Amino acid sequence: MTETPLSTHDADHDARNDDILIYVDGALVHRDEAKVSVYDSGFLLGDGVWEGLRLHDGVIPFLDAHLDRLYEAARFLALDIGRPREALVVAIRETLAANAMETDVHIRLMVTRGRKRKPFQHPHLSVYGPTVVIIAEHSRPATAPRGLRLHTVPHHRGLPLTQDAKLNSHSKLNCIIALNHAVAAGADEALMLDPFGFVNTTNACNFFIVRRGEVWTSTGDYCMNGVTRGKVIALCRANGIPVFEKNYSLVETYGAEEAFITGTFGAQTPVAEIDGHQIGNGGAGPVTERIRALYRAAIAEEVARG
Repeated sequence: MTETPLSTHDADHDARNDDILIYVDGALVHRDEAKVSVYDSGFLLGDGVWEGLRLHDGVIPFLDAHLDRLYEAARFLALDIGRPREALVVAIRETLAANAMETDVHIRLMVTRGRKRKPFQHPHLSVYGPTVVIIAEHSRPATAPRGLRLHTVPHHRGLPLTQDAKLNSHSKLNCIIALNHAVAAGADEALMLDPFGFVNTTNACNFFIVRRGEVWTSTGDYCMNGVTRGKVIALCRANGIPVFEKNYSLVETYGAEEAFITGTFGAQTPVAEIDGHQIGNGGAGPVTERIRALYRAAIAEEVARG
């Protein structure tokens, strides 16, 4: 019997989400009534950017870093968000308050170039202003029965001159194709290489290995500039854990003692197996557990600061 694939975004069902209110361009509407036009740039072309945020005890950790990334991406795309970051924070807070949300909440903040006059790609056809949507759901990462199984796929993270992976854009088709390939191979998620064959990232998260007490991750040249990735690197440096952003191959990856992936939703999720090779004990090793503890402490500091 085929085992159900796991996901870095698995969460237990929460009935409170059945009646959440969603922010759509200044209005808070029931999820069943939350709609955007079929002429919207995001729907037609994937022309938009987004951020995933977490609410912990009334605080959104590392919010400034997420907003920095959002506005930087929008600037690169010449996408006018149409409001200052302070107004976006107010909109997020209004959405959370309307849903009586205090903790264990995942927030998806999306901005597209907005509705178009005609269904073509030229940005000058987007004449109605940007579309802003905020979805906040009660969501705690589910306790996984095992570490993730990854499968290396032929679909790689491309060069910045095609589509820069640092853009957290709505255009995720390359990652979806990679994930479908991995699932068809019996894995949970895809391990993607960079254009030169070095290990890069998964289809949805940043990737780390541990070898002889050292933490390795990719150079960052061809992967999303993950906020959690950056925090893990900073925590390692601040706490005497050797960490390196470097090129490394599958040979070195298969021989790792530990592996884990990082993301805003799941924080640090252990990897059990890559291409049929068990990694370490198949779960979270001692270095991963130490990083998890340091990360939880960093979140607690954010909450204490308010």
